Amino acid sequence: MKYLAAYLLLNAAGKTPSVESITEVVAASGAEVDASQIEALLAKLDGKSVEELIAAGNEKLSSVPVGGAAPAAGAAAGSSEAAAEEAEEEEAEESDDDMGFGLFD
Repeated sequence: MKYLAAYLLLNAAGKTPSVESITEVVAASGAEVDASQIEALLAKLDGKSVEELIAAGNEKLSSVPVGGAAPAAGAAAGSSEAAAEEAEEEEAEESDDDMGFGLFD
């Protein structure tokens, strides 16, 4: 991932990513560098533009199902909010019921 990030940073800066330039970027961040992994990355990305790679990634992400657990969590949060509102209403009703009279007045 760090090599891909360096590749994208170099590309955004208008420089042609190479083993040496990616090594410099990664080493500047303080991370260890493995030249064989950089070479493998460059071999996989050879002949492809960043725009093509992003489009392919977006296409893959569009097929990932999302939102399965979120509504359940949202419903639970909504029900707890409703319960809190009901408790506040009950407290308000109780305070109205006693109208300032104590139990032993």
